[in-house]
Amino acid sequence: MTDFTQMHVFFVVTTAAVILVTAFVCAALVALIRFLMTLDSIATEVEEEAEEIRADMDEFREGVKERFRMVFQFFGKTKKRAARAGKRKTKS
Repeated sequence: MTDFTQMHVFFVVTTAAVILVTAFVCAALVALIRFLMTLDSIATEVEEEAEEIRADMDEFREGVKERFRMVFQFFGKTKKRAARAGKRKTKS
């Protein structure tokens, strides 16, 4: 083979290799972009769910506080009634 033919074969093989490598890199980038988009949508969904859980926990916390408030009010009134009843017994 002449030098000129060897040069042409080299450039043809190199061009084919570059095209193949570029195609594989593009395919990998497309797959990576699709994966990142899926990951982003999952993160958004998790963030929305976390916000709903926070709201539910706030409602639950308020409910528990209200129940404790009611229990303490009940026992406070019972204590006052018992104190009044004790005063009435001592007066008699």
